[in-house]
Amino acid sequence: MSEETIKKIILKEDEDYIINMGPQHPSTHGVLRLEVCLNGERVKYMIPHIGYIHRGMEKMAEFNTYKQVIHLTDRMDYLSAHINNEAVCLAVENALEVEVPERVKYIRAILDELSRIASHNLWWSAFGMDLGALTTFFYGMRDREKVLAIFEESFGSRLLHSFNTPGGLMHDVHPNFRKHTMEFVKYFRKKLPDYKNLLTDNVIFHNRTKGIGVMDKETAINYGVTGPSGRGSGFSCDIRKVAPYGIYEKVVFREILYREGDSFARYKVRMDEMEESLNILEQLVSDMPEEGGFTAKMKPVIKLPEGEYFQRVEAARGEFAVFIVSKGEKYPYRIKFRSPNFSNLFVLSKLAVGGIIADLVATCGSLDLVIPDIDR
Repeated sequence: MSEETIKKIILKEDEDYIINMGPQHPSTHGVLRLEVCLNGERVKYMIPHIGYIHRGMEKMAEFNTYKQVIHLTDRMDYLSAHINNEAVCLAVENALEVEVPERVKYIRAILDELSRIASHNLWWSAFGMDLGALTTFFYGMRDREKVLAIFEESFGSRLLHSFNTPGGLMHDVHPNFRKHTMEFVKYFRKKLPDYKNLLTDNVIFHNRTKGIGVMDKETAINYGVTGPSGRGSGFSCDIRKVAPYGIYEKVVFREILYREGDSFARYKVRMDEMEESLNILEQLVSDMPEEGGFTAKMKPVIKLPEGEYFQRVEAARGEFAVFIVSKGEKYPYRIKFRSPNFSNLFVLSKLAVGGIIADLVATCGSLDLVIPDIDR
């Protein structure tokens, strides 16, 4: 149904009124407008309006080489920049049947898990602040800085990396990379109990999240909700498990699943995933080869054989995929990106109905949206 049809069906009572959350609202983590129809404090319908920062990335990709396309993926989910970069690299490498050095696979996975922790940590900081717990922001930003320092030391960038390149890495990591990564693992493991005491076990936080924004497994599947938001509803969708890539086949870890489907379940998935990422990092750093180089031999100009190529990875917010159509030239004929945040946003329209507007803020925060990943 169109937006106008929805409004005609639902908007019947004189007491109903419409408010706009956004397009610049501190609880939406980006340029997003939520058109909310209220009766009192109850939400009758909610329509998300996107497109405020649309940049035409898929069209831009048609005029960029495969190495240049990597820089575009940084700017989608900027908190999963390294993981997005890797998806393009893997698609190109698979198309060319290039085998990257074993050491590169380990380094990529380490950076994946550091990115996942940094992303979940920022979400924890902001989610607590959305619901009135300002202290979480200071704790989270303090600890996230440790990860950003590791990134900055090795490749000079804290957020938008472009460190991955087809065939491997731009250059080798810093000599202290392993040492500082393990120091962070030990440091952060000691800080997680503080997070539990501050927010996870807080009775006010429980009242704001338990039973709020309930999404069952069927709904998650129908809407294509992946990542921690889908796994909070019992949907087994971790790409590292269902379609392993890189070195993940050799790593022992568990997929975090909860079945309650509410905002608190989605919260618990991310908290547990941070602990699981620490376990993964310990294995990767311990087993990472000392020798082996940082790139495979690649031609200066990359041209994929004519055909279609697909690769998906597990980003911090769910399944990120790239589909490439090649005509055998140095520019892709067509690139389509599947970003997790698009599907994760539009289920909000279903979850919000019947709840109060304060619960809409909690539900929206629990989905961990990054809007530039939607406006591609």
